Amino acid sequence: MALTSETTPEAAAGTPPEAARGARAKAGGPAIPRVQLDDLTFTYPRGGHRLTGVTLTVEESEVCCLLGPNGAGKTTLLKCLLGLLRPRRGTVQISGHDVVALSARELARLVAYVPQSASTPFPFTALDIAVMGRTPHLGALASPSPADRRGALEQLDRLGVARLADRSFAQLSGGERQLVLLARALVQQAPVLILDEPTAALDYGNEVRILQVVTELAQDDHSVIMTSHQPSHALTYSDRAVLMKDGQVVANGHPDEVVTGESLSSLYGVPVHVTGVDLPTLDGSREVRTCVPIPARLAPGQNG
Repeated sequence: MALTSETTPEAAAGTPPEAARGARAKAGGPAIPRVQLDDLTFTYPRGGHRLTGVTLTVEESEVCCLLGPNGAGKTTLLKCLLGLLRPRRGTVQISGHDVVALSARELARLVAYVPQSASTPFPFTALDIAVMGRTPHLGALASPSPADRRGALEQLDRLGVARLADRSFAQLSGGERQLVLLARALVQQAPVLILDEPTAALDYGNEVRILQVVTELAQDDHSVIMTSHQPSHALTYSDRAVLMKDGQVVANGHPDEVVTGESLSSLYGVPVHVTGVDLPTLDGSREVRTCVPIPARLAPGQNG
């Protein structure tokens, strides 16, 4: 295991990072943030700064939604979290471990990633793709066991796509592929899940299904970081909203506090109204906030 200045004695002794963190918490020691970005700055070789001074903490059992227009730096931030880009300044830590000091296998045991899209030139089935989530937990020459395949099938079933298990991944629709990729991430059993616009290619039913799974994962002590172009995802399904623009964090906090009509209008350059909706529940009702774009013909100052 790669050692850094942040490596704990438990980790150096071979104790899994999450187990070490949990043991310290039970012993009354300080809790380590699940994800910690400190003054993260990244510059592309032929461009200007794409991330500038980003500081962010995501705790255990927290869903964090990144909002912002195209080019705001959301995907670049995710790539830094995944160790695909090395920051020019600042640090990225997962459970106290510096991402740039971890091997690919070590990082894959901590973070699972669901991209916007994926393809393969090989004739893998949907079940084959899902089983690949077990790779970080297998030996160099080991093959997935029957138990691994059963576990992958269970996750496909959880997402309502078990019927696709024997279908060619290449022949699936974009939405079906997205669900299979999420199943692969769940099979990986990493404590941090990163989703890049996970509902972009989905119909409404599958969108709700995936977001419900996201909230269930947080209840099971996972930390979830996702990007979205739908502010309602932050308001309805997230514990933390991070608003980004021009490579910087312009607001960070509880969605009810930072996702407002004023902040969204400023972020996207269009008039937006945020309102509350009463939803019936088993013990009465609960207000859920949502955002509604204001058509130009209805905007203040317009005739008719």
